Amino acid sequence: MQPLDILILSNGPGEITTWVKPVLRSLRQRLPDHQQARISVVLSPCPHASGREAQIAQSYPEVDRVQGSEHFWRFLLRGRTADSWDWRDRGVVLFLGGDQFYPLVISRRLGYKSVIYAEWEARWLRWLDRFGVMNDSVIERSPRPYRRKLAVVGDLMSDVRRVKESEHLSQQLGLSADTELVGLLPGSKPNKLEQGVPLVLAIADYLRVTRPQARFVIPVAPTLDLETLAHYADPGFNRLMAVIQAPQPQLVQPSTGRLPYFKTQAGTQIFLWQPFPAYDVLTRCQICVTTIGANTAELGSLAVPMVVMLPTHQLDAMRSWDGLPGLLSALPGVGRPFIKLFNLVALGILQRSGKQFAWPNIWATQEIVPELWGRLSAQSVGDRVLDYLIHPAKLAAMSQALQQVRGQAGAADKLADLVCENLDLPISLPDYSSGS
Repeated sequence: MQPLDILILSNGPGEITTWVKPVLRSLRQRLPDHQQARISVVLSPCPHASGREAQIAQSYPEVDRVQGSEHFWRFLLRGRTADSWDWRDRGVVLFLGGDQFYPLVISRRLGYKSVIYAEWEARWLRWLDRFGVMNDSVIERSPRPYRRKLAVVGDLMSDVRRVKESEHLSQQLGLSADTELVGLLPGSKPNKLEQGVPLVLAIADYLRVTRPQARFVIPVAPTLDLETLAHYADPGFNRLMAVIQAPQPQLVQPSTGRLPYFKTQAGTQIFLWQPFPAYDVLTRCQICVTTIGANTAELGSLAVPMVVMLPTHQLDAMRSWDGLPGLLSALPGVGRPFIKLFNLVALGILQRSGKQFAWPNIWATQEIVPELWGRLSAQSVGDRVLDYLIHPAKLAAMSQALQQVRGQAGAADKLADLVCENLDLPISLPDYSSGS
């Protein structure tokens, strides 16, 4: 076999751990010789990056070379890597995260074929070679003349759903066979943490009264340290602690290797899970309570049932509007009262229109996970969570609906087969175009 290069383009922490890792394993099963098939990973900038993506990619034994995102623009615009990599005459660019425009530029410059994993939308269909898509809906939304380039491979997140719970995880969280693990995701940015932290603390206290078998865990965002998170649970720092009537917890950081946790005056313990990404602990949760945003996409991908909160206790924190409202909200003196009034009116209109904000509901174009609006309380959210815990069939139905809106298992193997097909390697390919 003529020596070849496989260049993987990716970006964020989720893509590196849940897309790149299983595809690497599948590629090396087909192409085990590192001398004949060299695999390089180039990272592009990502707003959700933890800064450890290159280090994680370098830890994968299947990979031969890694370039961090700080060198990406030079590579994209001028074709030069930081370490002056050489490139073989034959190869393929495999897109696993970022902007689909990147593989178009890079594959043309290198003279390589291109294979794109398209989760929701396939772009640049005229110029890119092959697409492995998550489900049939991506094909149906694509122009008919180019559909021959698309093949349903399934959901790369599906393997994460089958993560086996480790004994170490059970010991750290104090889990037993009858434990109900409830995940609490208050957000990672200040405007969400101000409302989210008081709410999840109050909800945990409320649930513990009627569900003593419940355990609680906050998967801490990689951009947060524990002291910063604890600030949002301090009434002296966060006025919404009093508004929401949330318990002020104590931050306990054991020195024995046990997990740190918040402990409320009522004795509720809320473990703080810092390993990232937190897929192993999230897939163990019976249900999660989350604020709106990327968390809902992550949980939906893992098929973890959830209750989604859209609290409006602090309307002036919602300043992400574009156009004239965004400009007016920034004006000194009038900005804060204006944005409060504008948000109140806008949110009322959105509620009446039935607009969905949680990603699983957007994907499904209907509500499959509940979205709770307004000045939420521990009881209003907690009662909804209790209803699901008391009726596990409802949890199972929500999980099944989340799986159906995504895709089937086996995507990593099918993507690896597409790569081999584009390299004209003698690998027998089943017909994936029907989505079976």
